[in-house]
Amino acid sequence: MSTPARWASRLLPLLVLVVWLAVGGGLGPYAGKLGEVATNDQAAFLPRSAESTQVLKAQEAFRQEETLPALVVWTADGGGRLDPAVQADASRALASLKGTEGVVGAPSPAFPSEDGEALRGIVQLRPDLGEELPAVLDEVEAAVSAVPGTEAWLAGPAATQADLGDAFSGIDGLLLVVALVTVLVILLLVYRSVLLPLLIILGAVFALGLACAVVYVLADHDVVRVDGQVQGILSILVIGAATDYALLLAARYREELGARDGDRVPAMRAALRQSFGPIAASAATVALALLALLFSDLTNNRALGPVGAIGIVCAVLSSVTFLPAVLVLLGRTAYWPARPKATADGEAAHPVWHKVAGLVDRTPRKVWAGSLAALLACAAFSFTLDSKGVPFDEIFVKDAPSVTAQERLGEHFPGGAGTPAVVVADAGAAEKARTAAAAVEGVDSATLFAAPGSDRPLVADGRVRIDVTLADAADSDAARDTVVALRDALHEVPGADALVGGTTAQKYDTQVTAERDRKLIVPVVLAIILVILVGLLRSLLLPVLLVATVALNFLATLGVSALVFENLLGFTGTDSAVPLYGFVFLVALGVDYNIFLMSRVREETELHGTREGLRRGLVATGGVITSAGVVLAATFAALGVIPLAFLVQIAFIVAFGVLLDTLVVRSLLVPALVRDIGPAVWWPGALRHRP
Repeated sequence: MSTPARWASRLLPLLVLVVWLAVGGGLGPYAGKLGEVATNDQAAFLPRSAESTQVLKAQEAFRQEETLPALVVWTADGGGRLDPAVQADASRALASLKGTEGVVGAPSPAFPSEDGEALRGIVQLRPDLGEELPAVLDEVEAAVSAVPGTEAWLAGPAATQADLGDAFSGIDGLLLVVALVTVLVILLLVYRSVLLPLLIILGAVFALGLACAVVYVLADHDVVRVDGQVQGILSILVIGAATDYALLLAARYREELGARDGDRVPAMRAALRQSFGPIAASAATVALALLALLFSDLTNNRALGPVGAIGIVCAVLSSVTFLPAVLVLLGRTAYWPARPKATADGEAAHPVWHKVAGLVDRTPRKVWAGSLAALLACAAFSFTLDSKGVPFDEIFVKDAPSVTAQERLGEHFPGGAGTPAVVVADAGAAEKARTAAAAVEGVDSATLFAAPGSDRPLVADGRVRIDVTLADAADSDAARDTVVALRDALHEVPGADALVGGTTAQKYDTQVTAERDRKLIVPVVLAIILVILVGLLRSLLLPVLLVATVALNFLATLGVSALVFENLLGFTGTDSAVPLYGFVFLVALGVDYNIFLMSRVREETELHGTREGLRRGLVATGGVITSAGVVLAATFAALGVIPLAFLVQIAFIVAFGVLLDTLVVRSLLVPALVRDIGPAVWWPGALRHRP
């Protein structure tokens, strides 16, 4: 190599390293600032075109001022009936909150329950309190707790929003620390190297800082939307993907260093040349699968698509620029105290994977038949997964004050108290609509919404609002059935042009929309993956086989999840978005490992034929892909530190599914099928004719 070329080969990695250090130092803090542009407004999670969403928009005309209600519930100390004088004390406590910072207007008086054992009142708060909400609720709680002889509880949307904010408060710190420490420990144990794990972690952190900075700017300009769920998933996705891609490149560079006697630059050129295709194809499957969520009618699904795709692009960018730069600068030192060495046949010397490859080679039919039977047995339970939504008392994994308060409210007032179904109808048919609503089975009462201080219904744009209190809890199956019946009855009222919304209707519409999204997005994602695999492997039969195996892995994971959620974790239902999120992550990420394996197998097949190429490819990639799978599973499992049922369920599905895919599908099922089919697996490509 000439002197100018030698200097260029040394200066370019150094320049790349300096750029990434600047990116890390300048943009790294944005990983902790996404909360500033995030919103956890539950209304933003609704289907855009659903009837309940139309009602939500129509309700704005009836509001004198936008508010966030907090429901106050009093019960007697030790249980039993309340003293009649307590009602006056409770009403005075509520009235004392008028003029308090954050409180809108005058709170309602205290109303007794029919059994005389509880009181209920409403305090309207400003909806834009943000981080000030907990402090305002503390003032409300202090005032209402002063009523002698009672115990006070805060329920309703304000209390729930505060608990959600508390649950998501760990995203910026705890989640990131748990994920990074978990990855670091696994890498140290697997690779027994001091520097390499630190370099991989540093690259993942740089990628996350860059992704968060881009998302922050876009969210600040209302181009993308960020909520607590999206924020948490972005962190996990970037760390997991960046680590996977880095492990693949680092393993290939180690091979090339050993084969080239430590010559750094040629080794990295060869490693990048051989690794970039699989890494790019893998990233494309995940990014495009996430972008397929833009077909969803649910706002939070649509929000995750572009944000997640940005994270994947940043993970790839870090893996193919920062990591190559530091590896070239450090050479064999990066793997210290291990030392890359060439083996007799150019393969990675790993006895476990030699044995696995030997087993697959000797008895392929027994291996794939046994693996297939186990997966089908697990998949049989997938249809028992209840994805109609998580009951309110299970939304938070840990005890939440708002859940306890809602339980107290339901014990003494109608199940739907505080969360009524909301009907919007034409003013000319107001009484007909109210009467029809009150007559529906499962409805406790129906009242026309009136302006403060007036008994006359408030008319806005020729429409009236009817608040319908349901007899059953708002998140129950019975309440959903009542809403369906309510819609059927009111749609038949002549001239009413009625729409039914409210909390229960929103949950029902979300469930229906989620089912529709799955039917649309699942085929789109499978088609995207199939096209990418066909382009990468230049075959048709093998990509179809790979897509079928990852789809089966997903069904098997759902089957196991159904058993675990109900029998071990105590969930009576699964969030309606969980199956779709699980599918997108598990199928897109699961096919990654098949891409890493089969791209190497194809490379070896061109030199040695299908049978020997499969054996060499499985031995060479077995260790690195397994460690990558374990790291990704552990990274997603870190989502479980956030005490929300949705994220705990996603964490289990992806973590378990990735391990199942890594240890069974990619290690046994796919290699055994390829070995049994033989060269025909490359049909219609030219490799099928290779002996």
